[in-house]
Amino acid sequence: MKSLIRSGIALVAAAALGAGMVVGGTALNTEKPNGNGNGLGGQPTTSDQIYLDEIKDYGVCRGVNPECYNEWGRGWEEGEPKRILIWSRTAGPRHAHLGTTLGPGLNPPLNANNVAQSSMIAWAAERGITADYTEDLAQFRPNNYQAVIFLGSNRDTLDDTAQTSLMQYVRGGGGFVGIHNAFGAEYHWPYYEGLLGGANFYNHGPNREGTVEVINGDDVSTSFMPDTWAFKDEWYNLVPYPSYVNVLLEVDQATSEATVQGHGESHPVSWCHYYDGGRAWLTTLGHDVAAWTDAPLPGDEFFQQHVMEGIESAMGIKPFCAA
Repeated sequence: MKSLIRSGIALVAAAALGAGMVVGGTALNTEKPNGNGNGLGGQPTTSDQIYLDEIKDYGVCRGVNPECYNEWGRGWEEGEPKRILIWSRTAGPRHAHLGTTLGPGLNPPLNANNVAQSSMIAWAAERGITADYTEDLAQFRPNNYQAVIFLGSNRDTLDDTAQTSLMQYVRGGGGFVGIHNAFGAEYHWPYYEGLLGGANFYNHGPNREGTVEVINGDDVSTSFMPDTWAFKDEWYNLVPYPSYVNVLLEVDQATSEATVQGHGESHPVSWCHYYDGGRAWLTTLGHDVAAWTDAPLPGDEFFQQHVMEGIESAMGIKPFCAA
């Protein structure tokens, strides 16, 4: 079932909204379409109102109003090297596609089972992007890059210093990409939950086939896709459910057998939004090892292009989060 939260009423397109349009059970206040600093796109801020539909007040601006979005040189500009940082540190269960824990330092030797890191490095190189990678907290320096990719990094993946670095990076107009178990990270840090779109991992069923539905076919990360396509994944249930974001893809509940926990009948799997001055592109897809290798998997070509186009948009190379 396709979501009622259409990309046309995403926060990035708030200026085009009609007065009183309802999103996620509450009406957007279009008098201040780009947010009032409370993460709610102009919603009231009293305690009995800001927690409607599990939407939380993250204390940040969301949108592209100059008060909320900072063009401070974080995005890629013509003639600059294209650089991303892949962060795959896990402080909890480690997905098979990440392989063995990486050694210290920046760009340590990769093992044969570090397939997700290896593939992303190769996919980036095909687009002229240099990808550094690390799981070393001492090397978490996002300011050197146009986008930082949280690739399956989970639980308390950052220490206090790294949390501050990420927050300052995003606030300065940086690009953030969260993939799959990045939704299982930093449970006790509300700022990060807001960066994910006001969403967090709750649970999932067995890895199984499902039908992905394109909700917004105008974004660069979806424009090449058919209306529906088959894929195999762990279909995440999210609590809270993402709010005031531009939903790009969903999985059909009937085919995926995803539960209604946290969602109702709509299950977004990819979305994007502007958050606290930066750009955030998110997907829960990417569990299956075959999605990161040459092993056959229906839909893996769409997944690969989806991820890389999303990264390029977060970097500022291509238009970001089209409504």
